[in-house]
Amino acid sequence: MPSENATAPAWLNPAEMKAWRSYIIASRRLLEALDIDLEGHDLSMPDYEILAQLSDAPDRKLRMSELAAITLLSRSRLSHRMKVMEKAGWVKREACPSDKRGYFAVMTAKGWKAIVAAAPDHVESVRTRFVDHLTKEDQAVLARIFSRIEESLRNEIKSE
Repeated sequence: MPSENATAPAWLNPAEMKAWRSYIIASRRLLEALDIDLEGHDLSMPDYEILAQLSDAPDRKLRMSELAAITLLSRSRLSHRMKVMEKAGWVKREACPSDKRGYFAVMTAKGWKAIVAAAPDHVESVRTRFVDHLTKEDQAVLARIFSRIEESLRNEIKSE
């Protein structure tokens, strides 16, 4: 229970509340729709993101800790996804020779085929569900806004 001396929260005004709620609802619906659109490839959005990051990495391999940071998944959530993806044959884990406790996530040939097959449909989904609703100016504004927010959050987390 807050103390009597606590400062009252800076409640959102109607315009701020509308912007916030619109963002939350649209972002959740968008991610849900993108996830549904990947079902035909037996991939979830986290699976797709993991495969996409690995596909861009040198030798299609990243340290597990780096992959967790890039995909914004906790290490335990990434470990769970990796077990599922290993079972599907899309990835494998390799011990890091220079660090006995570290592991690499490595994309397999089957994982490469999965991302190559899913990417065109995913890009089309992103385009029709998001990009096509934005003008070039909207795209630039959103990029600036979310870059600023992401940088602020990243700096906040670093300082904790």
